[in-house]
Amino acid sequence: MRRVIDTVHCDADAASSSLTGSALQGVRSVVAAPENEMKRWRRIFEANAKVVIDGEKYLDPDSFVNAIAPKGDSTKIGRGQFAILFRVADSSKRGLVSWNDFTVFETLLKRPDADYWIAFQYFDVDNSGTITFDEFKNVFLANVGPSTIPFDFDCDWVKLYLGRKNGTHVLGYNEFTQLMKGLQGERLRQAFKYLDKDQDGFIRPEEFKQIILDIAGHKLSDAVIERLPTLCTLTPSGRISYSEVVAFQNVIRDMDMVERILREATAKSKDGRIDQSDFLNHSAAISRYALFTPMEASIIFHFAGRGSREKRLALLDFAQLLDPQWRAPHEVLEANEISAKPSLLQGVLKSAYGFVQGGIAGAFGATIVYPIDMGKMQNQRTTVVGQMLYKNSIDCAQKIFRNEGLMGFYRGLGPQLIGVAPEKAIKLTVNDLVRGRAMDPETGRIKLGWELIAGGAAGGCQVIFTNPLEIVKIRLQIQGEAAKLEGAVKHGAAHIVRQLGVVGLYKGASACLLRDIPFSAIYFTAYSHLKKDVFHEGYNGKQLSFLETLSAAGIAGMPAAYLTTPADVVKTRLQVEARQGQTHYKGLTDAFVKINKEEGFKALFKGGPARILRSSPQFGFTLLAYEYLQKYPWQNNKPEVKTALTTPKRDEMSQIRARNALKILLDVHGDFGRRAANFSHPLVKQAPSTTSGSSSKSA
Repeated sequence: MRRVIDTVHCDADAASSSLTGSALQGVRSVVAAPENEMKRWRRIFEANAKVVIDGEKYLDPDSFVNAIAPKGDSTKIGRGQFAILFRVADSSKRGLVSWNDFTVFETLLKRPDADYWIAFQYFDVDNSGTITFDEFKNVFLANVGPSTIPFDFDCDWVKLYLGRKNGTHVLGYNEFTQLMKGLQGERLRQAFKYLDKDQDGFIRPEEFKQIILDIAGHKLSDAVIERLPTLCTLTPSGRISYSEVVAFQNVIRDMDMVERILREATAKSKDGRIDQSDFLNHSAAISRYALFTPMEASIIFHFAGRGSREKRLALLDFAQLLDPQWRAPHEVLEANEISAKPSLLQGVLKSAYGFVQGGIAGAFGATIVYPIDMGKMQNQRTTVVGQMLYKNSIDCAQKIFRNEGLMGFYRGLGPQLIGVAPEKAIKLTVNDLVRGRAMDPETGRIKLGWELIAGGAAGGCQVIFTNPLEIVKIRLQIQGEAAKLEGAVKHGAAHIVRQLGVVGLYKGASACLLRDIPFSAIYFTAYSHLKKDVFHEGYNGKQLSFLETLSAAGIAGMPAAYLTTPADVVKTRLQVEARQGQTHYKGLTDAFVKINKEEGFKALFKGGPARILRSSPQFGFTLLAYEYLQKYPWQNNKPEVKTALTTPKRDEMSQIRARNALKILLDVHGDFGRRAANFSHPLVKQAPSTTSGSSSKSA
């Protein structure tokens, strides 16, 4: 098995390079693999191995790629290019990978430096543990096409990395890793010098595009590649300087940091947009030294702004620069033309489902907190002159239980559930509709004023259903005690509706509006900001957990419920049928004045704690159910920038290491491995000897 005994490197110390020590260390690393890990490897191997020889299964190149390639990738690395790694795993060079080869390869991927280690093995064709000058050169040339810009292997830069072993120029593992890290910069320098025929420090736009395609085409989206020649518009000359080429390469090299700065800066911006100054300021604020030059920032905003560098840009504008797989929105729509145009029936079903969502969510929340609502209403009822009905909420709950039993807490629940469906559907739908109209489609931001208007409009519209629902519910709730104390006959909801009539069902509507409009305005605004500013929803692709969503919805209900308690007290007094000895109210203003005069200002906040205990969990569970119901079957996919930084890490570390090893090799050339697939083993071709090193290694 290849690599069970580790390779001895010329730059390793004597103790670590002993053959016995390396052998024991390699064997321990394989044997020490946890049992569940070995079972997982076996499951993957058995699921993909298609070739059977003498009863033993093997992986061919295609099945090997299926076994190791990540299932979903945010890069432009093709699955076929993972076949490059097949040559590393195929220790016998027979075109098949056995179970033993596969376990050794997977163990190799566990190394913290597996990406560079695999790249080293790819160049170390004869498995000697060092790479000669000719070996490096020939593997390089075998993987790039004849149209590639020539690379001078006899340059001083390469010679600086070459050590010497027994009279032969060689690269040890540590030297190789540093050489590969700097190779792209040297290739860029040589390519610019080669294309700058006049030696005036400028090249043509199409030549710049050729350089970038050779060294970094796999890191850029097709949209950015098409616009590469437009970099010449940054200067009046119409050509591209070496400094601009280097600046562009620096941006690509540090794209992960670019993305972090863009995400953080746009998240902190009031309007969700930033300009070039904001980018540089945030870059300086989060680092000890300036990370990006003004020229590099200009290049970022040039490609994100499609040539316009002065306007403020949203994170969505930078998607084509951050996401190598980005496509223009119209291309996505064309590719999904059928699904992008739902039928009339689908539209009707989706709208109907939206109302059903509100109904289910509202009924769920209302049922949970109905006993609290019952106690709150009873405590807010008018007092009999010279008599206090309830001392507090606890006393109220005790008397309800004593007079009516456990079911007394759920009296009137039926009409509540019947009315809650259209009520919540209208409330949630109107809020979403107004917010959607007022929201910036690129940033997803909405101004505070529009947030309050959206919530207030939702609260106002729901009164159409809320007021009749609550007046029937309240009169059903107070019947239980009246029947117990006065011997009155209980009546159903239908009798109460007939008794009140259409006009009577809207008694106290002004107080209901005074309560529901500010309640919804406060609630939905607080809920949105708690999700975004406290729990950081959407930051680097974050999705809120069950508890975070419930907490945001619950906390938002607390100030909304308590601050609107006076309006709720007045509404209850107006809607309760006053009996002999109880105070009568002529209207909204009269109720406020009499309550304050007869019972004091504190009476306006009666039941306030109970409202918090009811509204907070009710809207918490209602919004929680609504958020989860919205995901199915029509998920509301908002435009967002998905990259490796935000994509959930579903891949195993071994798959990530394998992908990173490919990235190192693709930095040599974007088509690395595709041309080499046509070569048989060994990959090294005989090359004329050079002054920089001999063509073979000493034994």
